Amino acid sequence: MILCYVLSRISTEIVFFVPLTIHYLQIRNNTTAKFNEKHQHPKPTQCFVLNDGGETDLDLGNYERFLSISLTSDHNITTGKIYRKVIAKERRGDYLGKTVQVVPHITDEIQSWIEEVAHIPVDDQGHRHWEALAAGEDGTNQIPTDGGGDGQRKVADVCLIEVGGTVGDIESSVFLEALRQFQFRVGPSNFCLTFVSLVPIMGEEQKTKPTQHGVRDLRSLGLSPTVIFCRCKEVLEGGTKSKIASFCHVDGPECVLSVHDVSNVYHVPLLLMEQKLHRILADKLHLGSIKELEGRLDLTMNGLEEKANMWNLIEGVGANENVLATLDRGLHDFDALSGLSRSMVDWARMAFKLDGFREEVKIVIVGKYTGLQDSYLSVIKSLKHASMAVERKLELVWVEAAHLDKQFDEENGGEKEYNEAWEKMKSADGVVVPGGFGTRGFNGKVEAAKYCRESKIPYLGICLGFQAMVVEYSRNILNWEDANSTEFVEDTKNPVVIFMPEIDKDVMGGTMRLGSRNTAFTHPMHDDGSTSITKIMYGNADVVSERHRHRYEVNPEKVDTIHDAGLKFVGRDETGTRMEVAELPRSQHPYYVGCQYHPEFKSRPLNPSPPFHGLLLAACGMLDDYVAGLKE
Repeated sequence: MILCYVLSRISTEIVFFVPLTIHYLQIRNNTTAKFNEKHQHPKPTQCFVLNDGGETDLDLGNYERFLSISLTSDHNITTGKIYRKVIAKERRGDYLGKTVQVVPHITDEIQSWIEEVAHIPVDDQGHRHWEALAAGEDGTNQIPTDGGGDGQRKVADVCLIEVGGTVGDIESSVFLEALRQFQFRVGPSNFCLTFVSLVPIMGEEQKTKPTQHGVRDLRSLGLSPTVIFCRCKEVLEGGTKSKIASFCHVDGPECVLSVHDVSNVYHVPLLLMEQKLHRILADKLHLGSIKELEGRLDLTMNGLEEKANMWNLIEGVGANENVLATLDRGLHDFDALSGLSRSMVDWARMAFKLDGFREEVKIVIVGKYTGLQDSYLSVIKSLKHASMAVERKLELVWVEAAHLDKQFDEENGGEKEYNEAWEKMKSADGVVVPGGFGTRGFNGKVEAAKYCRESKIPYLGICLGFQAMVVEYSRNILNWEDANSTEFVEDTKNPVVIFMPEIDKDVMGGTMRLGSRNTAFTHPMHDDGSTSITKIMYGNADVVSERHRHRYEVNPEKVDTIHDAGLKFVGRDETGTRMEVAELPRSQHPYYVGCQYHPEFKSRPLNPSPPFHGLLLAACGMLDDYVAGLKE
């Protein structure tokens, strides 16, 4: 369930802001794990790391990627956070000895939290962020020098709130009660509730009963939706829309929106725009400022609104070519306009072009949680963004890291798995070794790094994958056979990766080096006179900001020896003691890059993460031409 409430009516730009309510009792999402149903072994589902170090639900990552905004840990409202804050107030005596209850104290705290956090700017560039994207500027990784276009950080005009879970859940009841009160606190013209429901198809009939019952339960709690989003395999029929509108107390069939299967998820915003969601919200929330944008929004979709069947891909590739031709013409019409309209054209072009990709690029992901791909969701999204930038269809191949280790074959009798894993590796156009924790599979990651280095297969190591590069190079080039991380062998004679001393490794929650940190390209030039490829991919920036999540890193005492041997630590923290980026010169390898940080957290559909973009360019044989084009 999603609702919007209005903060301000004075701006001519509509900026959305997203807090997310989650019913978990965790204060942070860093210890969340899902279970393998067969073996009941916990497998960590990836949390999403924010700029301020907040570890949150993956949904915040989706909001950041789709809206090109930067959220904070306070945007993630959990039951645990709310209860902790109320209990802390009670202990301080803020309630003057009164009995502390769910209603009103917990519900009031939820409402106050939403109102307070809603005034936090969601991006350093405020409403001008989309302008930068449309102009082709890098608004994601480069550090802003002026606080954003006009020197002002913009507070959002409209607050978008997602309430997780299902109506009727015990866990969500206190949040729904808080929102029932909140609609009176802010007034009906500042509050718009939407409801997401499933419309299953049985036989050939679209069934509306689940939606009717869900809305009935919601209305029994004192909340009535303005818009109903109906998730269905096929386009919602007119009769189905009318029936839902009649039984669910909305203004008409136009307030029942079809969210049916499309060829890729990037069509969904266009699908909602075509059904005039922006006008429904403008009418409900009395957004006078939308009038100045309405013509631009209509122009964005000029020539497309009558072709609803395009969104179902009934006409196939031919329809896409027609749409792209229309959008190409539209690009020239928007040169005098800034921001939203131009961005929607770029978005539409991206969505339709993605349907037409025919050539494939095969990327192998070597990990230890391959049975639960949510563990690498942000990595997957980053690879997709980069594949769209190089206009290739992405084929992902999963390899269990432990299966690449020769000992797995010898000790566990896994000859079949071992051979299959290496066959996949040999078929790769490029390889990603993402982060992880624990000793299982580490030697397999080291073997993957060795194979890619020797075979000149494009390689990107992230966090533990970066450390595997360093360990592999130390073992095979420097002949430190026992080189290792102290995470796995504490008494190794060559500890090339060590524990961060300022952190208590015995405490699980909130103990890692987290959030955005600056990386300076302190050694951008290689011995052969070439420039660091990582620096080039970041637009030749001297300093970039990326998000971190780790406990161990390269031993500063070993850095000079490894660097001088050929694995160049081109990026370091501002003190010069923490290694952030390592690579081989392009004269030795087409793309062999590792980074201690997690670049996947800042990747965007229209602005892919530079390390991932470089990997895909190299995997497709385009990197040399790309670099030459930048020089021109």
